[in-house]
Amino acid sequence: MHYSKKNMEPVPEEEIAVWACSQESCVCWMRENFSFNEVPLCPICKSEMVKQVKMLPILTNHNHNGSA
Repeated sequence: MHYSKKNMEPVPEEEIAVWACSQESCVCWMRENFSFNEVPLCPICKSEMVKQVKMLPILTNHNHNGSA
């Protein structure tokens, strides 16, 4: 059996707008440009979601129709 440590390049990250659940007990969040609604409800607990910013890996949503 052979084990090797590959030198992986770090994944580029940037500040991304996200929707986060407003309930403290719920940890649900989603990227803003991956949501279907202008102001979504939490898919887990159905509470309101609020805008926040997180440092996340860069992803491109090719199906998004709004501004990103």
